[in-house]
Amino acid sequence: MEHDGILSPSWIAAIYGSAAVLAATVALRGLMIESDQWILAGIITMLLTITTLPICIGLRSQSSGNTESSIESDRIRTQLKHLNETIESLNENLVLSDDARRVLNRRKERTLLCKAIDEDITLEDWDAGLVLVRELAERFGYREEAEEFRAKINAARSMTTQNKVSQAIVQLDSLISSHTWGEAMNEAARISRVYHDSPLVDGLRHRVEAAKERYKHDLERQFLLAAQEDRIEQAMELLKEMDHHLSEHEAEQFREVARGVIGKARENLGVQFKLAVHDKSWDQAADVGQRIIVEFPNSRMAGEIRTMIDSIRTRAGSITR
Repeated sequence: MEHDGILSPSWIAAIYGSAAVLAATVALRGLMIESDQWILAGIITMLLTITTLPICIGLRSQSSGNTESSIESDRIRTQLKHLNETIESLNENLVLSDDARRVLNRRKERTLLCKAIDEDITLEDWDAGLVLVRELAERFGYREEAEEFRAKINAARSMTTQNKVSQAIVQLDSLISSHTWGEAMNEAARISRVYHDSPLVDGLRHRVEAAKERYKHDLERQFLLAAQEDRIEQAMELLKEMDHHLSEHEAEQFREVARGVIGKARENLGVQFKLAVHDKSWDQAADVGQRIIVEFPNSRMAGEIRTMIDSIRTRAGSITR
């Protein structure tokens, strides 16, 4: 085997031959079970064998021609012995079953698994976290720890969901306040679909409908009071707002009051127009005349004003200059 501290060629061939066979076996098994880890181990073993063999052979030749190189030979022998031990360790792992290797590595895998669960909680990937919790309980047997993680996930999920629902409801209330009923109803439906397990979403559509009804009743009451008290300008503004929110059937009961308000508004504008013309306040006359044309386009008054509006605007322009 050795001569004067130098490894014999047969011993070197045995070690490197075993290493090459082992590397090929590991890589082949990796291909069979489709394991990247096994394939990588085979490649690394083969690379170690290929790269150290020429060095070993060269140093042996050098040591054979020089008896004073025994120290170098001892170093090479130590390295080869270490390589042989590594190969034997790999060989022992090869003959172990997957279950046996899992038992040997269970503490390390448990640590990695717990870390992965904590990362899923941080990323709010609840379902992925629960899958790993089942793995921790059923595969590794840490059932008590798995239940603690399950409770932690459920609590974090509940709190996060509640915050998201609360924020969504704040947005919904903003749409209700702006009286955009179509968008508010769509948002209520979306919240109910996305967070259907949350008790906070119960009755959101009714919330929108109730707010809409309250707003319509308030508009109607303000309109009737303004009409009764001859606050015509305010009544007209309310009438325009009601037109956006009331259906034709709902508006029918206010038709007669609306006609009276519109008639008074037209008469008031007519009086204002005549006074402005009489006082030769051409700017005011032009503005009021334009309002009558826009707001009451089919009235006889609007027709009369159309015939004189250009002249009024010309006079207002000449005064401005």
